[in-house]
Amino acid sequence: MAEEEFNQWSQEEWENTILDFANLQGEINYKQAQKSLQNLLDNLDLKKEEKIGLETDIGQLTAMLEKLENSVIQIAAFGMVGRGKSSVLNALVGQEIFITGPLHGVTQDISQTHWQLNQESIGNGLGNVQRLINSSANAQIQLIDTPGIDEIDGETREALAHDLASQVDLILFVVSGDITRVEYNALSQLREVGKPMILVFNKIDQYPDTDRTEIYETIRDKRVKELLSPDEIVMVAASPLISVALRDKEGKLKVSRRRAEPQIEDLQLKILEILHREGKSLVALNTMLFTGNINERLVQRKLSVRDDNAEKIIQKAVMTKASAIALNPVTALDLFTGAIVDVAMILSLSHLYNIPMTQKGALGLLKKIAFSMGGITASDILVTFGLSSLKGVLGLTTPITGGLSLAPYLSIAITQAGVAGVSTYTIGQVTKVYLANGASWGENGPLAVVENIINSLDETSILNRIKWELKAKLKTTKPPIIDPNLG
Repeated sequence: MAEEEFNQWSQEEWENTILDFANLQGEINYKQAQKSLQNLLDNLDLKKEEKIGLETDIGQLTAMLEKLENSVIQIAAFGMVGRGKSSVLNALVGQEIFITGPLHGVTQDISQTHWQLNQESIGNGLGNVQRLINSSANAQIQLIDTPGIDEIDGETREALAHDLASQVDLILFVVSGDITRVEYNALSQLREVGKPMILVFNKIDQYPDTDRTEIYETIRDKRVKELLSPDEIVMVAASPLISVALRDKEGKLKVSRRRAEPQIEDLQLKILEILHREGKSLVALNTMLFTGNINERLVQRKLSVRDDNAEKIIQKAVMTKASAIALNPVTALDLFTGAIVDVAMILSLSHLYNIPMTQKGALGLLKKIAFSMGGITASDILVTFGLSSLKGVLGLTTPITGGLSLAPYLSIAITQAGVAGVSTYTIGQVTKVYLANGASWGENGPLAVVENIINSLDETSILNRIKWELKAKLKTTKPPIIDPNLG
């Protein structure tokens, strides 16, 4: 019995079931987008200096969250001057909200209004319209008018329109005849934003039926075939003019033109169908696309600022370690001092990237990096041991020789310090990459990260820079003199 009832479902019942499932999925997507955006705002992890210049982006994220919380759906009209964008929006809402007129470029700024969905504002004769209205009853539909894309200062306005298009949920591109090259280029650019779009062929009342059909087919089959499907093209007459014959006082017939009722029902129905079919999912997807672009800019700025600060920390650690080793003749202290400086550098970098780390954790990371550096670390230790021993002997003989061994001492000290500095610089670069990736080595592991960084370093250049800075510093610093009578 149940199987017979199942098989007897009508086409409408099947469609309603599918739409109900789509609406449920849309609601889930909507909640996920809202939660994701809230988490992003709660965990921006931006320091004061990193927020400079990003205030607009952060403000847009906040506005986008408010849009989700208030169930706002934004529909924006774009097009060249004189195509009737404002008239189309007025016809949709059923009121003269947006400024219209015979002057070129009446709309100078972006303006908006809410579209209250009801039977009166939608027009009569639309099939199943009340059901479509009810499906979007909880949404706040916002209609947005924009300046003409071909107005003065067009580049600025075009950029503004493109930025706005990345935020809205549905684009109405209004034309009033065959598409021009400017319109095609603008349409292509807006299409790249990846938003649903309806091409509105307005002012059809100004063409005879044959001409109107020919223009429509040209647009559909030639102009926008690669950009839009036929289902995304709608013909309207937002503010039609009709000729009326009236007799004057003398009984003579005079023809005058006046405004008639808008022919906008096809566009209203198309918009309602889109909102009914994918309203929630549409808003959720658009929100995540827009949020993703802004988040990418925020991350890049954060990494850029922190990268600059990280380089300063690494450079300071390099010179601190190099100076300490250059001025210290004791081998054991060379190694101990170097480790302390490296651990301190790792802790400073972890604080910069907001990755909690203890001294034990920093030491563990240092060991892992040192192990991954392999032969470089081994050679570094050999050089350090060998040069430190020789440096220690020269340091002891300085008082006996009356300072004759000072020159070779400084030469060896600077060379040893330079090698140690290169090692610290490499460790710092590896640590920076590790922390910038959220304390993760990525897919290839620490060995690959270390190898990539080592291959990218110009060790000769780094070593020469360290030596130059050390020589300048040691000119005013006397090398240590060890009393031979001690121990």
